[in-house]
Amino acid sequence: MLSPNVPAWFEIPTTDLDRAQRFYEAALGVTLQRQPFGGPPMAVFPRGDKPNATGALVRMPQCEPSMQGSIVYLSLDDIRPVLERVPTLGGEVFVPRTQLPDDIGFFAQIRDSEGNRVGLFSPR
Repeated sequence: MLSPNVPAWFEIPTTDLDRAQRFYEAALGVTLQRQPFGGPPMAVFPRGDKPNATGALVRMPQCEPSMQGSIVYLSLDDIRPVLERVPTLGGEVFVPRTQLPDDIGFFAQIRDSEGNRVGLFSPR
């Protein structure tokens, strides 16, 4: 049976883990923690108490950054300041802040420093 907190973990591929970590820390205003988890180093996003999911930036030969495929959406309080910072950090706003129906919130999509398409969501 599927858990109500559908994502359990996500990984965003990188070609340069240091560059990607600097990008996300500056864009999101957070600190990512380096952890090996028994494999290649990862830069892990902060998370709240369980059951909140989180994920990491990873550099593995079998995972390449891409604009195609699945899109991870990062949940934010407000996406507007992030969208202002992304272009100055080597990324691109791919889909601008867009309102969702029924007052669900707003979403946008960016291309990160590594060439991944990443979604952003906020309630305002």
